[in-house]
Amino acid sequence: MHVYLDHAATTPLRPEARDAWLRATADVGNASSIHGYGQSARRVLEESRERLAAVLGCDPIEVVFTSGGTEAVNLAVKGLWWARDAATDAIVLPDGEHHATLDAIEWLRTAEGAVLRHVPLDPRGAIEPARFAESLAGAAFATALAANNEVGTVNDARGLAAAAAAAGIALHVDAVAALGHVPVSFRGWRADAAGHVGLCAMSVSAHKVGGPAGVGALVVSRHARLAPLVHGGGQQRGLRAGTQDVAGAAAFAVAAELAESEREGEARRLTDLRRKLVLGILSSVPEAELLGDPEDRIPGNAHVLFPGAAGETLLFLLDQAGIAVSTGSACQAGIPEPSHVVQALGRSDAEARQVLRFTLGRTSVDDDVARVLDALPGVVERARAASGSSSGGHS
Repeated sequence: MHVYLDHAATTPLRPEARDAWLRATADVGNASSIHGYGQSARRVLEESRERLAAVLGCDPIEVVFTSGGTEAVNLAVKGLWWARDAATDAIVLPDGEHHATLDAIEWLRTAEGAVLRHVPLDPRGAIEPARFAESLAGAAFATALAANNEVGTVNDARGLAAAAAAAGIALHVDAVAALGHVPVSFRGWRADAAGHVGLCAMSVSAHKVGGPAGVGALVVSRHARLAPLVHGGGQQRGLRAGTQDVAGAAAFAVAAELAESEREGEARRLTDLRRKLVLGILSSVPEAELLGDPEDRIPGNAHVLFPGAAGETLLFLLDQAGIAVSTGSACQAGIPEPSHVVQALGRSDAEARQVLRFTLGRTSVDDDVARVLDALPGVVERARAASGSSSGGHS
């Protein structure tokens, strides 16, 4: 039996979400058609939008369905850029963001002349609030993670939104890693902001909470100035043209509702399970080090540095033992480069290649942790031997 501890990459599809998807696909009809079939599909679509909005703490009209978190992030950052005041070129970009954000903004830099204002992370992986606030003046917009997808540290999204509102700057928050694990509320984070400043957009993804892959959403304030990526049809307030995925929306809504209803209980359970895992790792591999905030983190995330052992080798050896983990973001899997998030913590390139991310989810149990702890000491020794390091020192 295999052990799956890569829930941050994707978590198993919930049966209820699968059933909702199948029910919706059984009915014919384009939600933009005006005949009865079309209007029946429209009802399912809009009911799903309302249900997801209730989970996300926003108005239904503010939910724009997308093909996933990456598209949602791209719509946010490129849309805010194209709708900006033409005299403003700066984008506030914290270090350690997801590559969906980093790569989209790098494209804006090279193709359209955007000027980046980097904001450092503290040693535990949190965005430094004071440096973030100082960087906002005169920017086109800012973006920030609600929770870091690699090291699991949770940021003060409401505080970041308040700083952006005070500076009169639009903010996008990437909540893909946060949804279902920590409280997420577009309205609550937005607080008293009004107009087109402060928190204007928030990205989420279905497959992180037990929905299907290929479905996501961008919450867009009804007052935000945002240009679309795709034209042709005028669907979803003109922000995302194209025939809408009714079945995907239905499945996402069900998965998000279930994840939110279970969140508090699962957070307690996964926090306890994660602590057992971390304590066991540190006991059997004393040189190992937990990265990220030790407490204020996604409940199921354990991001660990193993000095002297290459993360890719550790991953391969654990996979041979039937244990699935990751070295970082799944979007960068297979690319032999050091973790930019670990580097943003002030760690060396060598250390950024010696990490594993264990992420537990709703299917994780005590036996999974026990199997990891049983296999890990031998795996670490073999990985160190393969890298030519027999000691626990940093290399």
